[in-house]
Amino acid sequence: MEERVRQGDVITPSDGEHFAGEGRADLHVHSTYSDGVHSPEALVKKAREVGLSAIAITDHDNLAGLDEAVEWGRSLSVDIISGIEFSVAMSGKDVHILAYYCDHTNRDLLDYLIFFQRERLKRAERIVEKLNQLNLPLTMDAVLDQAGEGSVGRPHIANALVENGLTGTYHEAFAKYIGWGGPAFEKKFQLTIADTFRLIASAGGLSFLAHPGWMISEPEIVEMIKLGLDGIEVVYPSHNESQRKDFRNIVNQYFLLESGGSDYHGGRRGDDAAFGLHTVPLQVVETMRRRLFS
Repeated sequence: MEERVRQGDVITPSDGEHFAGEGRADLHVHSTYSDGVHSPEALVKKAREVGLSAIAITDHDNLAGLDEAVEWGRSLSVDIISGIEFSVAMSGKDVHILAYYCDHTNRDLLDYLIFFQRERLKRAERIVEKLNQLNLPLTMDAVLDQAGEGSVGRPHIANALVENGLTGTYHEAFAKYIGWGGPAFEKKFQLTIADTFRLIASAGGLSFLAHPGWMISEPEIVEMIKLGLDGIEVVYPSHNESQRKDFRNIVNQYFLLESGGSDYHGGRRGDDAAFGLHTVPLQVVETMRRRLFS
């Protein structure tokens, strides 16, 4: 009989072990290493408090929080699944892809993450320059203070605008200045869907379409499947029961995998109450592992 997965370890398909019990997992959580409010330590503690057995920290273009999460996961009996969230381009749309189980030592993956973080910094600098031209005296230092150790992004710019009294709220910053079509908006560098799937596969991971909602059609999902999509994030705070049923039908029809989570950022987006509510059973995680292990 195979042993149970060791509590608090990074869950990998090569462990040759299986989950047991009736626990729950949140497979979409953000830390301070991207645009989340809480450190990996704090996220693991919160997961323990709400009774989660496993979480995947899926920071944007960043794996730096993994080791810290694993350390605290071991001490608090919360299993940690390695994850990343990528933003990619498809048919003029900004599509998000969740990667699970990537080898966090894979050189090609690490080189890409370094490159993309540099591109994020360049984009932030262009946005700040545009804001300055709009007579908003924001500095890059203020933005970097918000980002800390994380990959810099628009949420950090929005927070810096609020902290410096240049906008009233986080949402106003996006709506008025830095959101799509805003006067300080700047496009970001994006890989294609196909290149992203190849990168994830080369690092031994699985590719999932994140929060498809109403924006992604079934024909577009079928096209992604042809390019290498492994699964769909079925459970998500903004997905109603009808959408969950539709996406689960697609998963079953095309022999895909299912994932789900809260997309928790720490309350900044009014999502504090969502943590621990939008979860999947551990059997979903086991099925993901089997896909890689078999």
